Amino acid sequence: MLGVAVLIIVLSVMNGFDRELKQRILGMVPHAVIQGADQLRDWETVDAKVEEHPRVLAAAPFIQGQGMVTGGGDVRGVMLNGVLPEQERSVSIIENHMLEGSLDDLKSGEFGMIIGRLMASSLRLQIGDKVTVVLPEASVTPAGVLPRLKRFTVKGIFSVGAELDGNYTLIHMDDAAKLMRTGGRAQGVRLLVDDLFAAPKVAEQAARGLDGRYYISDWTRTHGNLFQAIRMEKTMIGLLLMFIVAVAAFNIVSTLVMVVTDKTADIAILRTMGATPGRIMRIFIIQGGVIGIFGTLVGTALGVVGALNISAFISWLEAALGHQFLSADVYFISYLPSQLQWQDVAIISGAGLAMSLLATIYPAWRASRIDPAEALRYE
Repeated sequence: MLGVAVLIIVLSVMNGFDRELKQRILGMVPHAVIQGADQLRDWETVDAKVEEHPRVLAAAPFIQGQGMVTGGGDVRGVMLNGVLPEQERSVSIIENHMLEGSLDDLKSGEFGMIIGRLMASSLRLQIGDKVTVVLPEASVTPAGVLPRLKRFTVKGIFSVGAELDGNYTLIHMDDAAKLMRTGGRAQGVRLLVDDLFAAPKVAEQAARGLDGRYYISDWTRTHGNLFQAIRMEKTMIGLLLMFIVAVAAFNIVSTLVMVVTDKTADIAILRTMGATPGRIMRIFIIQGGVIGIFGTLVGTALGVVGALNISAFISWLEAALGHQFLSADVYFISYLPSQLQWQDVAIISGAGLAMSLLATIYPAWRASRIDPAEALRYE
């Protein structure tokens, strides 16, 4: 019962992590990216052509670069993303996770910036505060070689509950073009596709119809190792926890062997009264099966209830203890997610029933092999 319940809850939590990472991380980063050999001189044409692909839901241009942001006396490394607000909302979930401000507050020429909650907290920033962006490039001036600096105004704060809250920023693409001196050209076009796992193939097909040379990238190259690790961990943890069920099944073996030893005389009397070895064997198989079936069914019920309520329970426990178990500074998300998949429940319950029934065979066979004359000799 405990083994089945724990296994269902743990695998549901692993499914929850996998789901949240896909929705939050891959809702912010591109599913796929098409970039020109230099910059996209005519990104509007590329955008229109790739959107003609039936599996491309939306496309939007971008300019991306790395830099540092200084504010509140501290410095933080960031990823600067130049976007067009009217198109960015079609390929990103950020509009649904804005705490303050909106994408429409990014206006060309105003040098506004949208930052994450963790960055706002670490740099002690609020809406309207000024920050200085420092690019890792130098400019030659009459005063000497100086780093490229630009003042921005905080226009919005978002929170997706992931590490992106600490290093992901949005600015208007026109401002990014001036800051990074791209001549008004976009670096590439990011795609939103209908199936995450088809992103590499869809991006390749969409780029095939374009004129010129283009580089293709997708989420499997930038974040694929993360999801592979989650999937491998789920498999390994499920396998290890399945041994808990196996140990419980072995306990059924030991329990029935003890019953057979204790009831040897009774079994012998039944044999003398006409009970066949097959009937004796069925008696113990039924007894062990009842134990296994009852334990598996109750464990499945407890596991399902636990998986559906584990997130709320952990939230309540954090509030009661005043301590957060999952910090967004360390983990990708700041709460414990859970997603119950009935396929996992069926596999776990089936495996539990199978192991418990298999565990009854040896004790039942041993009981059926008892010799009545030998068992009753000293009775």
